[in-house]
Amino acid sequence: MVLSTMPVGESDKRLVILTSELGRISTFARGARRPGSTLMAASNPFVTGKFTLIQGRNSYNLIATEIRDYFTELAMEQPGVYYGYYFLDFADYYGRESVDGTEMLNLLYLSLKALLRPEIDDRLIRRIYEIRLMTINGEYAIDGQDVSPETRYVIDYIIHAGLTKLYTFTVKPEVQKELDACTEKHMARILDRPLKSRRILDEVIV
Repeated sequence: MVLSTMPVGESDKRLVILTSELGRISTFARGARRPGSTLMAASNPFVTGKFTLIQGRNSYNLIATEIRDYFTELAMEQPGVYYGYYFLDFADYYGRESVDGTEMLNLLYLSLKALLRPEIDDRLIRRIYEIRLMTINGEYAIDGQDVSPETRYVIDYIIHAGLTKLYTFTVKPEVQKELDACTEKHMARILDRPLKSRRILDEVIV
């Protein structure tokens, strides 16, 4: 999945991609900004599919794609699209090259799909995504958190449930409030740099 893009020169793009096999990598899409380029549509955030790369001396070069999903519907969701960009940014924060990215990639894909489902509150999707992503990267534990038994059960479920089971429930307002508070408190301790997309999202949903 494409996490971010940046124009390079007159017609190229630099993409940051989260992959199953190589983790988070950077690649160049030569001519992607040129009208008629076969790489133009694939060189945008959220695009998911199979990417064919050639490894050069100092970087990868993208030569072909087979697109699975563009997430075009998400661009019309408010404030869903802001959640989406934050999810990409948070995945980029944890992504590392040469590390198996399968679980992170699957979590990201399912989380973006969940944002398109009106029956699940975006706020809950956000906390599920944050908690599980931190868990995958070994930076989350429920021990010592001062929350109600119901909220503790929900957090434990988020940590251990299969990925396809994560977005199958809703919570009461008081549980959501506790999830918000304890997740924010935990992230304030572990994040070593601010995420601009997170700040923008918080401004939008106030």
